[in-house]
Amino acid sequence: MMASKKKSTAKKKKKKISPILLFFLTLGGILLVGLSGLLFLSFQAEKREAQQAWNHDADESGRQDDLEGKNNDEGESLLHSLWEMIPEKQTAVAEEGEKEPYADILQDPEYMAANRIYEKKSAEDGRVTLCFAGDILFDDEYAVMAKLKGRGGAIENGISEALISEMRAADIMMINNEFPYTNRGTPTEGKTYTFRADTDTIHYLDDLGVDLVSLANNHCYDFGETGLLDTLDTLQQDGIPYVGAGRNLEEAAAPVYFISGGMKIGFLSATQIERLDNPDTRGATEETAGVFRCWDPAKLLSVVEETRKNCDFLVVYIHWGTENVAEADWAQLDQAPKIAQAGADLIIGDHSHCLQGIQYFGETPVFYSLGNFWFNSKTLDTCLLKVTLAENKIESMTFVPAVQSGCYTSPAEGEEGQRVISYMNSLSKGVFIGSDGSINRQ
Repeated sequence: MMASKKKSTAKKKKKKISPILLFFLTLGGILLVGLSGLLFLSFQAEKREAQQAWNHDADESGRQDDLEGKNNDEGESLLHSLWEMIPEKQTAVAEEGEKEPYADILQDPEYMAANRIYEKKSAEDGRVTLCFAGDILFDDEYAVMAKLKGRGGAIENGISEALISEMRAADIMMINNEFPYTNRGTPTEGKTYTFRADTDTIHYLDDLGVDLVSLANNHCYDFGETGLLDTLDTLQQDGIPYVGAGRNLEEAAAPVYFISGGMKIGFLSATQIERLDNPDTRGATEETAGVFRCWDPAKLLSVVEETRKNCDFLVVYIHWGTENVAEADWAQLDQAPKIAQAGADLIIGDHSHCLQGIQYFGETPVFYSLGNFWFNSKTLDTCLLKVTLAENKIESMTFVPAVQSGCYTSPAEGEEGQRVISYMNSLSKGVFIGSDGSINRQ
């Protein structure tokens, strides 16, 4: 009797699952699967975004590793319909993929200022036009500025409007600032020529469309440390970047970068002149102001190598050569291939006060000297050099012949222009300049 009663009680406790409960359990399972799919999809999107960020950082440091991840194609196929249900996620990823190169840097002005990076909009997407000229002088105690003041003082009375238009049309215009801006200081004792310009003449750089100046030369220290420091302050106050000199060696050797046309372009400048152990133009040290000297090129080569890792294209503007000699001297020929091998994509020279030839080392063109551009009363051949970059390399180069005469610089046209081009061809090796000024490697 007792056994029968226990069996009957057990049967009463065993109940069937209700249809309503089964419905909710099934619905919960479906929702759980859907949530898992969404989480998986979110993980994949974050993974792709992380890889894109890694790629961007790798680009900045010059590394291009293969990051093709292996995704679970079967899982993504099953979740494709769920992905289509989240358009805002797709839009976010698409926008991330279309981000302009260096967009993150351009949104961080503090980082740009600390690293001497400047934004310059290019006239044409994907292309950047660089323009270079040689020596200029704004010292009104010398003929070139004295004449300009006598003509009314406008820069168009010293440099033709046609050349100024070329300079202003360039995306980035660079020139050699062969003097300090200062109203103070003492001229270097025993030096034959000492230059300085009033600080208010800085506006001429703006009039010419200059974006960057080189101070690595043998005259920016003509009025001592006072004159050089005034120069740095004057350029900074006017918003014009400089390379080749500084308050210490770190600043003097530091590059300037421009982000333009989707490219990051680096600029360095150094001087071999004067070629003495204790020059009048003092080299910068860890604690004192001066220029970036490269008579011993070890420091320059190290800086070139490091700078090239941080940009897409590197220009080295260098003060070298023998004055009034059209042929490159032994020190130029010794350093040019070393600078090219260290990472320079383009080498521009000055100091000789006359044009010198063009030569390639590897893929790097070397323009040994652009000569005087607007510097004194002599009649001299000169030029502008235009270089167009596309996809991080040189697309084309153009030599614009000009003549400095009577303290006025103007384009050399017609037969005169062809004479200057022919002369440049006679100085150059493995390079031919066409009648239209186009520079081609032979």
